[in-house]
Amino acid sequence: MADAPIGDSSTPWPHTGAAALLEALRGCGVSHVFGLPGGANLPLYTALGGAPWLRHVLTRHEQGAGHAASGYAQATGRIGVCFATSGPGATNLVTPLMDAHMDSVPVLAITGQVDSGQLGSNAFQETDICSVVRPVTKYAAEITNAADIAAAVRDAAGRALNGRPGPVLLSITKDALAGAVESAGPIAGPVVASPLQLDPASVERAVTLLLSSKRPVLYVGGGVVKAGASGPLRQLAELLRLPVVTTLMAQGAFPGSHLLHLGMPGMHGTVPAVAAMQHADLLLAVGARFDDRVTGRLDGFAPDARVVHVDIDQRELSRKREADVALHADCSHALQALLVEVGQRLSSVPAPDLSKWWGTLDRWRERYPSDADDSSQLTARYVLQRLDVLTNGPRTVYTVGVGQHQMWAAQLLSCERPRSFLTSGGAGTMGYAIPAAIGAQVAHPDAEVWAIDGDGCFQMTNQELATCVHERLPIKVAVINNSSLGMVRQWQELFYDGDIRHTDLDTDDGQLSPDITKLALAYGCAAWKVTRPEGVDRAVTAASTVRDRPVVLEFVVPRTDMVWPMVPAGVSNDDILIARDMRPRLGPDPAPGKAQGRDT
Repeated sequence: MADAPIGDSSTPWPHTGAAALLEALRGCGVSHVFGLPGGANLPLYTALGGAPWLRHVLTRHEQGAGHAASGYAQATGRIGVCFATSGPGATNLVTPLMDAHMDSVPVLAITGQVDSGQLGSNAFQETDICSVVRPVTKYAAEITNAADIAAAVRDAAGRALNGRPGPVLLSITKDALAGAVESAGPIAGPVVASPLQLDPASVERAVTLLLSSKRPVLYVGGGVVKAGASGPLRQLAELLRLPVVTTLMAQGAFPGSHLLHLGMPGMHGTVPAVAAMQHADLLLAVGARFDDRVTGRLDGFAPDARVVHVDIDQRELSRKREADVALHADCSHALQALLVEVGQRLSSVPAPDLSKWWGTLDRWRERYPSDADDSSQLTARYVLQRLDVLTNGPRTVYTVGVGQHQMWAAQLLSCERPRSFLTSGGAGTMGYAIPAAIGAQVAHPDAEVWAIDGDGCFQMTNQELATCVHERLPIKVAVINNSSLGMVRQWQELFYDGDIRHTDLDTDDGQLSPDITKLALAYGCAAWKVTRPEGVDRAVTAASTVRDRPVVLEFVVPRTDMVWPMVPAGVSNDDILIARDMRPRLGPDPAPGKAQGRDT
């Protein structure tokens, strides 16, 4: 029998606050939640029996539930929802909430709480979770009355989705969840705010700067993905032949293989992307926040560039770099307005001639391509390059952990569409990849979801493989096992005189610990260990055929490999290195017949 319409008076109304909460989620379009039960939220789990339309995914840790909700939200653009009990259950959500806050991901966390009469008494598993999470959420509130729950859910969901997206939390007392609710009332979705109105004069000034620039760069941040603005972004770039750089959080916002795309900027960005920003006379920054990992030392960043900055969050405008024109708007609406104005201008004047600028950029691209290793030894770069070739299809989603493997993935996976590359950017949360892959796979059951992890990250959340086995989620996990905390080790090698301490993860006699392949098999996964380059294609192809359980591929690679290029922390992007003590040569090509020389 089909479900009755929401709010239909013929539907018997369940008389508890927990049931009202679930109906409110239904009104907000929520169909999946991730979580764990506990004493304080048991009334909510009891009510799930009356909500067959809602799929609950039982994770093995609350942190996993939070990252799964975030992965779901990043993969869909809809709100991700997670449940936890009070006390330690709620505090285990702090890391994923902080992660979602820094990356502007709409997550609704609903935690149980002790009975309202026990608040402030240090009751068993009582924690003032609202006070704990306020610095890392957009909003947090405690609900103690059953009649207030439905409206609170609707309001919290609206806050998570409107403006700059982000996480919110509702702490609901056990007696409120179990309490009686007399009437359903109107069950509606979250309040949706009207789009911000752009100032026409600011749009005109922005286009004047854009059309008069000789060396423009379109600097694309994660806000473009959040706003669903990839279409107008591409139209504007192609109309004016603008060079495009996409940050870590904007991978896929512009097709990675597009001729206008220079790659990722920043600390481990491509040489052409970093150099283009340093030499630009105009940055059109769309949904980007001038993060320190992009700018390097801020006072040396893009020194000759004027800035047009578009952002939904007014606090970001001119916060780190003074904007010549600031457009406080949703990226989609701003780009569409710029397109209209550019189109009107080009009806009477020719488009700017950027051929000289592109000549320089193409020379840099030819000189410093992002090629993978092609050696007889298995390396992480080779694994990522083959994954790009073998798995990068129209239904593939990558979730990526944090560290060296994250940077290699961003450099080598040519993501062609938005929401196909999910990672932890601002917080840099190790352990993100596997639970986020759960969220992405639940959101897109027919997708091929690859979690790319390091052995250090893997050991922080690998218990969620049990969730995948139980839920029959066929995620693929590619573990780049270099037996170390690779990025930290790289910094020790480069900046701490090679003093390697507490970053190697194998035993004193070199034994891998744990044996990741055996551990995966113990969980019930399909699993293979790869130690040579010729085994990569066979393993990846075999993994892609498995659809009834998760797969773990363990790639054993050297721990001495480093991520290049690199801008060391605290220096100008002009000091980018392509290898130890080696800078790229960005000047003009030498005259014919003269020696080329080496990069210095």
